Amino acid sequence: MTTLISKWNYPTTVRFGAGRIKELPEVLADVGIERPLFVTDPGLAKLPVVASTLKIMDDAKIPYGVFSEVKPNPVESNLTAGIEAFRKGEHDGVIAFGGGSALDLGKLIAFQAGQQRPVWDFEDIGDWWTRADASAIAPIIAVPTTAGTGSEVGRAGVITHEATHTKKVIFHPKMLPAVVIADPELTTGMPPFITAGTGMDALAHCLEAYCAPGYHPMADGIAVEGIRLVLENLPKAFANGNDLVARAHMMSAAAMGATAFQKGLGAIHSLSHPIGALYDTHHGMTNAVFMPYVLAFNREAVEDKIARLAAYCDIKGGFDGFAKAVMDLRKELKVPHTLPELIKDLDMDEERKALIADMAVVDPTAGGNPVKLTKEGARALLEKAIAGEV
Repeated sequence: MTTLISKWNYPTTVRFGAGRIKELPEVLADVGIERPLFVTDPGLAKLPVVASTLKIMDDAKIPYGVFSEVKPNPVESNLTAGIEAFRKGEHDGVIAFGGGSALDLGKLIAFQAGQQRPVWDFEDIGDWWTRADASAIAPIIAVPTTAGTGSEVGRAGVITHEATHTKKVIFHPKMLPAVVIADPELTTGMPPFITAGTGMDALAHCLEAYCAPGYHPMADGIAVEGIRLVLENLPKAFANGNDLVARAHMMSAAAMGATAFQKGLGAIHSLSHPIGALYDTHHGMTNAVFMPYVLAFNREAVEDKIARLAAYCDIKGGFDGFAKAVMDLRKELKVPHTLPELIKDLDMDEERKALIADMAVVDPTAGGNPVKLTKEGARALLEKAIAGEV
């Protein structure tokens, strides 16, 4: 019975459904935010979905500021600029609006604006989060416009340390948004490439959480249903961006993945993180590239679990059948099969390969891999993803 010991946390209030973005003024009042900082990314800031959302606040006579200096892989300078905007505007809360980068940075601004220590002092290591002044963390409302990271229901944010080119996970329980508005209508403008990449990110979260060792039957159950939702609905959302039913199911799957991965992630993410930090690739699409190689690497440890998963998803052939389904899905979504296909003019000498392997094994997600990830194993996986050898 000593192995049946765990700690479980579940997400926050979620207002789910088409059209619920109209409830934003009500949500702000409920949370007690009077002067929000609206955090989004520069591309999204130019689109009608942001203009229509800001008009909702204009009509409700809510004063707000807008901050959009967010890179696809947010860096410390983005956070510093965001904190300056938060303080200058005397804001009392954050609306994090967009994909994973905007959601993460919005949460980090709300967290860090009131702290005295550097953000790196709160990395997700041991009890470092207790160093923070919890009373100085501003409330957050999260509004996802993609269906992938699930950051809207997470208690952490990912940021790249520019000096070391490493991704760091910053954690605090109060980084969990007070309310999420999950409106699938906001995702209909996503181009197919982003739909595919974010959707495969949700699949990676669910799959790695399910395969991670440890006792967490609730996370396992959520992950399994999330995987089924992705397999059934991501191709539909990719083929028809206006399919609101498929978009809604993908939005659910994204939140489910982020809820489930409190159990753990694995080598898909621990390899994807250094690639993203060094080459500025799309995180979800990088996960999608590594997925079949890591699945094969972990086969001995997860074969029986994957066979049960395949049966639940009505996939014949056990582990092999599920692995084929992943490959077929990647092909349908036009996911690159190799790193050279993902990264144009890939320059990766032996020294760089060794660096990526070193970074992968110390990444905080590596510990959740069902097969212990060594430098040799990480290097072998990297070589296979370069050569396309599953």
